[in-house]
Amino acid sequence: MGIEIRVAETDADLEAWRRVRIAVLPDERCASVEWMRNSMTPERLYLVAELDGAVVGCGFAGPSQSEGRGFLSPRVLPAARRHGVGAALLDELGAHLTSLGFVTASSHVDGADDGSLAFAARFGFEEVDRQVEQVRVVGAAEPAPVHPIGVSVTTLAERPDLLRESYPLATEGYEDMATFTPVSVTLEDWLAGDDANVLEASFVALADGEVIGFSGMCRNPDGGYEDGLSVVRRGWRRRGLAEALKREKLAWAARNGVREIATWTQRGNEGMRALNERLGYAYRSVSITVRAELPIG
Repeated sequence: MGIEIRVAETDADLEAWRRVRIAVLPDERCASVEWMRNSMTPERLYLVAELDGAVVGCGFAGPSQSEGRGFLSPRVLPAARRHGVGAALLDELGAHLTSLGFVTASSHVDGADDGSLAFAARFGFEEVDRQVEQVRVVGAAEPAPVHPIGVSVTTLAERPDLLRESYPLATEGYEDMATFTPVSVTLEDWLAGDDANVLEASFVALADGEVIGFSGMCRNPDGGYEDGLSVVRRGWRRRGLAEALKREKLAWAARNGVREIATWTQRGNEGMRALNERLGYAYRSVSITVRAELPIG
């Protein structure tokens, strides 16, 4: 069987890339063709893999949000596995990260996919972290949120300027994430709005004009809705503000016919997971973060 690996450059290639990614990970957010094209840089590599002329695999490699670490993700349709496609993708992706000067690489593996876990282990990847997906079925009507005294709430649709003003709070939230390495997000990436692309359902809490809480909503390219970053300034925590902001989103979803919202939470963030449980979220899937030294061996 003939395997061909090439850079995804055309819209047709990027759409084929998306089809494979969605088929392999149907419950996870997948970027649009437009977003991928706009985010392309020499450091970010998108690949498609053909087997006998049909696109059966996709891959990405580039800098991770964890400082100093590369990220890669080879994906192959289940029916096309065990023919060397994944290994060929991994070889190209790992070589790209090595050329950028990275000495370690991380990736995400579906916790229910034993074959992918075995594949990762075969190439020296070891588990370092887990994220769990929780899903909330939205009712026809949702309880109105109750905010702490002295707090006002608005949306990014009403105040687009608050996205930039929320960046310092967002960095605080990313710093507090229970990940195996610190997560950092640039101002440019934050302003791209990936954590809050549904402006009318992304809520900002203010006290005396200062941003003290943020909870974004994302609409994925497949039409599904997902919680973006939810964070409350440290001095305002344990006052019910995070719950109130998430209830704002549930109430918006009920008014607008949204029937399901998903969210991802890191292992170790028991507080947010417990809050989601109180709000009626149920567990659905697990994503395992794995790491290996470069070059891939």
